[in-house]
Parts: sequence; C-alpha cells; structure tokens
Amino acid sequence: MSFDYFYGEQSEQFVFYRIPKVFYTDSRFRQLSRDARTLYGLLLDRVSLSAKNGWYDEKGRVYIIYTLQSAMSALSISDKTATKLFVELENIGLIERKRQGQGKPIIIYVKNFMDSEFLRLQKSKAYESEDSGATSQGSDILRGNNTDINNTKYSDTDFILSEREEERREYRQYLEKQLQIKWLKTQYPDDEAMIDEIFELILDSICTTSEVIRISGDDKPAAVVKSAFMKLNHEHIMFVLDGIKENNTRIKSIKPYLLASLYNAPMTISNYYRARVNNDMATGALVARKE
Repeated sequence: MSFDYFYGEQSEQFVFYRIPKVFYTDSRFRQLSRDARTLYGLLLDRVSLSAKNGWYDEKGRVYIIYTLQSAMSALSISDKTATKLFVELENIGLIERKRQGQGKPIIIYVKNFMDSEFLRLQKSKAYESEDSGATSQGSDILRGNNTDINNTKYSDTDFILSEREEERREYRQYLEKQLQIKWLKTQYPDDEAMIDEIFELILDSICTTSEVIRISGDDKPAAVVKSAFMKLNHEHIMFVLDGIKENNTRIKSIKPYLLASLYNAPMTISNYYRARVNNDMATGALVARKE
C-alpha cells in the first residue's frame, strides 16, 4: 500500500477526531490508556452534534448517547475492553453515565477536561507569554489549531450524515422495543400502516435537527418535544389509535393531528379512560334499573 504526500493545504480538507493535547502534557492524565484517550475524542465529537440537535437536560447540560456497540465498532475492540475504557474515563471523572431505566439508552455527560482552576492557570501563562512576545504551550491549548476545531466542525457532509444515520438507527431499535411495535400490529392488524406512520413521526421528531416543532399551532422547543416523546409507551399509541377511530370529524391534515395527539397523550390518557369507565358504569347502572 502506497500513500501520496500532502501538497499545499491538502490536509485542511479532512475531518479529524479531537484528542485534547493536555492529555499528553498534563501529568493528571498520563494514567489514561491510549484507547481511553481515543474514546474520549470520539465522545467529544458527539458533543458538538448533540448540542446542534438540542440535546440538553433540565440544567442546560449537553448529553450524548453513545452505546457500547458503537465504541466496539469504532475502535475494533471487544465488549470487555469497551466496558473497561468507559469505566476508565468515568473513574478519572471525564464522563458521567446516567441510567434512565425502563430499557432506555444510557445518556453520557462528557466532562470538560479543563477545570476552572487549570483553565485560570493556562490563561495566566498565555497572557505572560503574549507580554513577552513568545508563544507558549498554554496559549496553544487555549487558541487551538486548525485540526482542533476550525476544520472539524461539520466540514464533511457525508460524515455528519453517517453520524445522524447511526443515531437514528440506535433510536429506531430502542423505540421499536419501548413502543412494542410488533405487538401493537398484532392487536391492530388493520392499522399497520397507521402504526408505521406514527412510529416514523415519533422517530423523526426525536432525531430532528430543528430547534422547534409545531404542536397545535404553537412552536415548541424541539428538546421539550423530544423529551415528551421519549416517555411514550405502547399504551399511548393505543390511546392515539383509539382516538382516531372514535373521531367523527374530518381530519384535514393527519401529521399535525398525530403530533398533537402524541404530545398530549401522557397528560390526557388517564382522564380519557377514567371518563370511559365512568360512562360504562353509568350505562350499566341504567340498564340494570330498566331490567
């Protein structure tokens, strides 16, 4: 295998994963294995994509979803090794994993490797170097370089698409189980097409890159809608399907109707079934009196 040389600025056209230089220059991180440093670079790359997609928790912290299988595939390592690397990063405090329960994927907070005290010292060194007319290692870390940020953030459309496709595939697998799609189709054999449409609509809403999603004429923050849709289960889908069948008015546009129904399902499902039970009990009592 033979590779050509770089000419001019050819190296600037490529996309790179970012591994912080401080991992090799600061004694605090020298205990990290090379694979753990590489994994952190992969996770750090996902942070930019999550921020663009509006994946923030209630405290405004960016989180990512990066599975064990993704790490195994990216680094060509075993399940055991991948687990060890995640634990290694977690033990040193560079990531925090949070389980959501109910079969939901684990979310990961990628921690800022530059804590406030360390950053203050580096800034101080940078200012001192600027005063002396020299360029220090600290200022290099602060300013970054072309391979750190400038030419890695969304400069390769194909790369971004592949990341989104992987993300969408992971969510598809999760939602198929969470919503029990196969089981729903056995319960509603005449509504398979509608179930598929509902499923794709939920998936599109969770994976959207838009900042807002229109619900019942209002622009809702996409992160809020995503959070609501991640809490849906098969009972909510059944509730929406039953609502469509019982609706006697003509639905002009099915997509906005479904979006509103799905978004409101967790808040209205209890009252709906309670009203049905009350109605059945009242009807049954009336029939009993007539008899």
